[in-house]
Amino acid sequence: MKDYLNKLITIKFSDRKNRESGFLIDFSADWILLKSNPVDFIIDGYTIVRNKNIEAIYHEEKEKFTEKVLRLKKLGPNQTEKIPLENIVEIFKHINEKFGIFQFYRKSEKAIYPGRLKEINSKKITIDWIDLKGNWTEERSFKLDKIRVVEFENDYIKSLKLVADSSSFP
Repeated sequence: MKDYLNKLITIKFSDRKNRESGFLIDFSADWILLKSNPVDFIIDGYTIVRNKNIEAIYHEEKEKFTEKVLRLKKLGPNQTEKIPLENIVEIFKHINEKFGIFQFYRKSEKAIYPGRLKEINSKKITIDWIDLKGNWTEERSFKLDKIRVVEFENDYIKSLKLVADSSSFP
């Protein structure tokens, strides 16, 4: 993994269709932190991926070209971008404290779970759920060991938080 630090990579999973792409910022035994490249020549937030069922990591011609364009656009990684990757509890606490909102996926990519941290322990997380219109609606709990991907500081989730925090929005 050290060979890929600060390079644009694509991660392919053995049990998921979607791949994750971005600049490798940091990694631990269980987690990978990417500055997310969801499509084309765009950087949009961060993605933390559980090191589970990874089939392959690519840094080939496609990734090298995209990386070149992103660097020319001054969208490359920044050495100050660090998140504690020791364990999932610390990851969520840090993201919630610094950014105030996040979203995550479980194995299935059919649903996202956006919200802010309400409670967390070594087994489960409880979040204040934010709906598609930026309303904090209910509490929901999830088993931590089922969470595969955590995203934060992307345009979608920041937009929902902006609406939720706006008292003047109808």
